[in-house]
Amino acid sequence: MGHTLFKIVTLDLWQAADAGTNLPPMSIDVDDGFLHLSTREQVEETLRLHFAGKGPLMLVALDSDLITDDLRWEPSRGGQLFPHVYGDVEKAAIIWAEPMEVAANGAMDLPEQMA
Repeated sequence: MGHTLFKIVTLDLWQAADAGTNLPPMSIDVDDGFLHLSTREQVEETLRLHFAGKGPLMLVALDSDLITDDLRWEPSRGGQLFPHVYGDVEKAAIIWAEPMEVAANGAMDLPEQMA
């Protein structure tokens, strides 16, 4: 198994795309032309900065070895390298997916699998 990477999507988007074969893109993914992913070390800050108080979410864990489209590590916040996928991520790459929320103040309970 490769790196475990994480995709955050809204619960509404997740449910609407349930029958599809690929992970649904968020509007920022469509605007930027790639899927934004995070590593384990990056996911909590990403949740706090971009998803605090934004309603129910799905945190999706992915096996990087099963991402078949173009996966690139590119500099973002403070020069950190973030995983970006130029293309689609097939649902076959999912290790697990769990619902969660981030409070407006940034507080969150991560799924058990994150421990």
